[in-house]
Amino acid sequence: MAGQPYIYNGQGFSLQRDKNRFVLPNVFRGTVRESSGKDLVCLMPHDRWPCLMGFGLSRIADFEDELREMQEVALRAGKEFDSDKRASDIYSSYEVPFDGSGRFVLPDDLVALAEISDQLYFRGNGRYFTVWAPERLYGMEDDWRAAKTACRSLAEKELAKARKK
Repeated sequence: MAGQPYIYNGQGFSLQRDKNRFVLPNVFRGTVRESSGKDLVCLMPHDRWPCLMGFGLSRIADFEDELREMQEVALRAGKEFDSDKRASDIYSSYEVPFDGSGRFVLPDDLVALAEISDQLYFRGNGRYFTVWAPERLYGMEDDWRAAKTACRSLAEKELAKARKK
């Protein structure tokens, strides 16, 4: 699992379904499964944006290097960096199982932190993907226009499909 960087590219959308489940988009599901070695996604709050981050278990092996790099960047910039606090944040991700169709239940803590209701927008971000409550994304600055447009388009398609059922 460790050693190979897993890259998350693409986007997706999920409406909350029966039993409070969402669906991990197929575009990310295979990468998460390969990275984790099983049907399990790691989720945690993003450190700067009002959303969640998702990735597979193999990424955890890189956290110590990432912490050192963050500390070096802060030192060079003359800024304080609390490595213990950041370690506490990144090493407390939730390990959320999903089934073969990608269905999963978000932990209540994450639902509250990301202000999620019944819709999720997923967006690839390289070493991880982001998971947004659409309303939180729509409140972002203008430079998020492409993400907002994609989210609206995917939401319309999913809502139209749901109305047909």
